[in-house]
Amino acid sequence: MAEIWPDQSVMVNANVVIDVDNKNSEKNVNRSFIFSKFHAGYFRISISLASQALLWKALNEHNHSSHYYNQHFMEKLLSTTFLLLWYLSLLVLLVLSILYLMRCIFYFRMIKDEFLHFVGVNYMFTPWTSWLLLLQSTRLLNPEHFIYKGLWLFFVIPLLVLDVKIYGQWFTTEKRFLSVVANPTSQMSIIGNMVAAWAAGKMGWKESATCMFTLAITHYLVIFVTLYQRLSGGNQLPARLRPVYFLFVAAPSMGSLAWSSISGSFDTPCKMLFYLSLFLFASLICRPGLFKKAMKKFNVAWWAYSFPLTFLAMASIEYAQEAKSTAATGLMLILTLISTVILLCLLLSTALNIHNLVRPTNSVDN
Repeated sequence: MAEIWPDQSVMVNANVVIDVDNKNSEKNVNRSFIFSKFHAGYFRISISLASQALLWKALNEHNHSSHYYNQHFMEKLLSTTFLLLWYLSLLVLLVLSILYLMRCIFYFRMIKDEFLHFVGVNYMFTPWTSWLLLLQSTRLLNPEHFIYKGLWLFFVIPLLVLDVKIYGQWFTTEKRFLSVVANPTSQMSIIGNMVAAWAAGKMGWKESATCMFTLAITHYLVIFVTLYQRLSGGNQLPARLRPVYFLFVAAPSMGSLAWSSISGSFDTPCKMLFYLSLFLFASLICRPGLFKKAMKKFNVAWWAYSFPLTFLAMASIEYAQEAKSTAATGLMLILTLISTVILLCLLLSTALNIHNLVRPTNSVDN
């Protein structure tokens, strides 16, 4: 029988230990990198799905007040589509929320890094905005129900805390001046506040809705002017993030819906904001070269195309109900079709590139 010398035995044992350690390390990496590299920007997916469910709910309500051919079939189609979208958005939002909660618990240092990032901090509004949109789209609760109002408070309080922190930094902290950090994603805070105002108006809380709308529209004007000046913050935006330019469309569109819920009708201020969003949308689609580099490789930032157009389509529904003209109805159908097609394309692209969503990355710039 061959003899194993002591030094050979030590070498064999060391190799076994190293091999076991490497396997354990690989398992730990595979188990943890999803939590460690996941960031709030992924909630753009849930915002898109929840807003699309809300769009189809609004279409169903519009169908009730209109007299289309074969209205019963249309109602069944709209209701079925809405339910599918609502349950899909609920599932996706639950998964994303659990993943982000795990990230907060086990990788809190990365949450701090995300908060200090000039793009990443703006996406911290997206989880709460997603839940507010999903709450508005539900048929399970009436807006006047106390549970609905309690959930609204639960989702809005974190938005207000972020508002106080971030807006305060813009004019008190030298390294965080708005002129330095401003970029199109800065409008995410505006969108979150507008969504909160819209929901509050539907609940009948006019004072709360007016408060949130005032906070949103004031800072929207400041951000809009700052971004138009193209200061250093916007120039730092990576090419792959250029789809977020469509947030220019989202903010005034949601603003028109929010003010409509406060005033009780789609009046002149609502139309002014709606026309502004249409103009900005036209300005963006006339410049496809701006997004050429961003479209070379799939990125979760592509989801920034979806929900701004859905907000615009929802605003067009209220505009069509107010204008009662063939042109307004045609515009509503065109925008709804575009929004739906883009969502379907993004769902297909995401399914085909799901590995890209969970690959390790150290950047929130996606």
